[in-house]
Order: sequence, then C-alpha cells, then structure tokens
Amino acid sequence: MIRTLIAGFALLPLLAAQSSYPAVQSLMERSKSAMNRAARVPLAEDPGGHTPNFVRALSLTPKAQKPMADLFETMIYQGSVEPELKLAIGLRIAQIYNSPYLAVHTERRLRSTERGREVLALLGTTPVPSSSKTAESLAIGYGEALTKAVLGVTNDQFAAVKARYNDSQVVELTTTTCMFNYLVRFVEALALPTEPWALQAEDASKRGYHAPEARISLISDAQMTAVENAQKQLRENNTLGVGFANSMRAMFLNPAGATAWRNYGNATREYASVDRPLKLHISFAVSMVNGCRYCTVHQVIGLRRAGVNPNKLLAMKKDDSQLSPRELVAVEYARKLTRAPNSTTDADYQKLKEVFGEQGALEVVMQTANFAYMNRFTDGLRLPSEDEGVKIYQEIYGEGSYDNYRVKR
Repeated sequence: MIRTLIAGFALLPLLAAQSSYPAVQSLMERSKSAMNRAARVPLAEDPGGHTPNFVRALSLTPKAQKPMADLFETMIYQGSVEPELKLAIGLRIAQIYNSPYLAVHTERRLRSTERGREVLALLGTTPVPSSSKTAESLAIGYGEALTKAVLGVTNDQFAAVKARYNDSQVVELTTTTCMFNYLVRFVEALALPTEPWALQAEDASKRGYHAPEARISLISDAQMTAVENAQKQLRENNTLGVGFANSMRAMFLNPAGATAWRNYGNATREYASVDRPLKLHISFAVSMVNGCRYCTVHQVIGLRRAGVNPNKLLAMKKDDSQLSPRELVAVEYARKLTRAPNSTTDADYQKLKEVFGEQGALEVVMQTANFAYMNRFTDGLRLPSEDEGVKIYQEIYGEGSYDNYRVKR
C-alpha cells in the first residue's frame, strides 16, 4: 500500500501548482524574505545553531521545549504510516493556511530522502481526474478535509480511507493532521522567522522506518504500557470526572503519538500564568467556532466543576455578554487565530501581552492551538461523549439538548 506513494501524488490535484492554493515554490520564496522578521516572543538561545524556532519560542516555558521537539519528531517518524506521506499532509496544510514557515520545514524534510524528492518533483504535474484514488491520495484528502473543517470528512470519504488503512493508521493520520494544525497556529500567532539552515535539506540517513504487514490493528506492548501510564496519571489528576475519556481510548491506538502529545501537554500545564477557568473559556470558544460537539461538552463539564455559574454557561452559548473584559480579550483572539492562523497581527498580540503579560499571552496561543488539535481529533473521528458528560450538559442546557446539538452538527 505505502509503496504506491509516488503514483498517488501524480493523481492528486490538491498538491498541484495549478490548485487554488499558493504554490510550494512561492511559499519557499516568501520564507526567505521572512528570515529577518521579529518574533512576537523571546527565542531561547541556540548554541548548536539548528534548533527550530518553534522550539525556541517556548523560552518562557522551558520545560516544554524538549516535549515539543519530541512531539514533532514522533508524529512524523514513528508509527506505521510512511513519513513522506505525513510530511505531505503537513505541506498541504501549509498551503491551505498560506504558511511559509510550515512549508519550509515540511519541504526541507521531504528533500532529505529520495522518496521525498520524487514527491516534490511531482508537485507541478497536471493531475488526472480525482476519481482515480490511491491509498495515499485518500489520506492526504482526508487531512485536507479535516483541516478545513472539524466535521469536514464525509462518511463516504472516511469509509474510503478506512478501507485502505487499519484503525491505528487512521488514528495516526488524524493525529498527524491535528499536530500540523496546532503547529501552524503556533508559528503564525508568534510570527516566527525562518531559520537560514531550514532552507537546506536535512541529513535523514540515520532515520529508520518499518511498515508492518498486518492489515488490522494489533495490541502492542507500547499501547499497553502507554495506557497503563495514562491510567496512573488519571488516578492522580482526574479533573473532569469522566474516567478514561473516549478521546484517550482512541488516541492510544497510536501509542507513540499519544504519549508524545500527553508529555507535551503535561509540560505546558506546569505553567499557569493564565488560570484554568480562563483556559476553559478559550477552549469553549474555539470548540464552538469549530462546531466540535465532544470538546464543547468537555469544556462545559470543566467550567461547571470550576464553579462557573450555570447562567453564565447558558449565556455563553448565545453571545459574549457575560464575559469579563479580560475574558473577552482572550476569547476574541482565540476565535481569530482559529478561523485564520495567519490573520493575527502584532497589534493583536500586543493587546494579549498588555492584559496577560508575556507568558500569559503565549499560554493563550497554546490553549487555542490545543483545541485546533483536539477538536479535529475528537469530532473528526466522531467520538461519542461519555455518559457523565452528556448528563451534566443536559442539566445545564435542558433535557434533549445534547441530542439536538448532535443532530445539528
């Protein structure tokens, strides 16, 4: 299946230069001009000269730097889906959001392997009719649809992908898409400059990859260990009270990616310049913008457990009248970053810093990006809400409100 990658790209209109999205070459040219732009956050020192700016941008939360680097490497190079396919999804997302920074980092890694260079050589090929679908073109189309809208993957499209990839691989494709949606918002919100070394192909000679032959998902030692560790953490810190959430049950089908994502999340949570209720307001707003049923329910649970008045929760479904001026600054920024990652300005970020301080502004960005990830994962895979979550949601919004919300979505 994976060995047909090149043919898949030849058949795929969504990466062709003739598409309605920026050509890869134009993004590369723009990335060169962005090398000297000023980042909106302080960048950590880089003694070795090859640390990506998306890692250096976490200087205010230094314990999160290594988990961020590990997350990026794990999502691309571990698992059973070929790295070039995952990088192609990332490049596609860079085109969708017109992000030179993300484009240069995915293109750089594609240039580092023979397979990747062949893929890049095909980017300007005139596509054949989209009815010709390989496993690879289906996967990239899946990433594109999920990026454009949390509920953008149709049942037929998902069934076609599911017919070519097993459960673990579908989760891997999903988390790859989610990770790049996180990253594009992170780098664009912070106006990160392109690193000069990123314009050169990396040396990928030491990277290893093995695609399994099985066409079904097998319970691996890594999955069992990852779930055991997650259950231990859950016993120590169960903030929502829903037990082992369905999002976690699905995520651990890709244990390396799930562990990397949790490690990064745990590291970022050690910093709390912005309090938990405000972060929940941000993620509630993002989930509402994206129409994410699963995450909206979870944020309602979190806000209820944090002591937010039910009347405020009722009002928040309609408008911003019950938000404080401080909450409104964060929520409005989060919505703007959610809808169009490259639309935020220096003035937008300066306003965040004036209200929340430098570290607090970074935390607002990270919380927003978190739910660009989680919304696409949970509702992209149509995960059912846990019974306890549905109960609390209906206690606030009325009997049958969850069913009505689900039908509308």
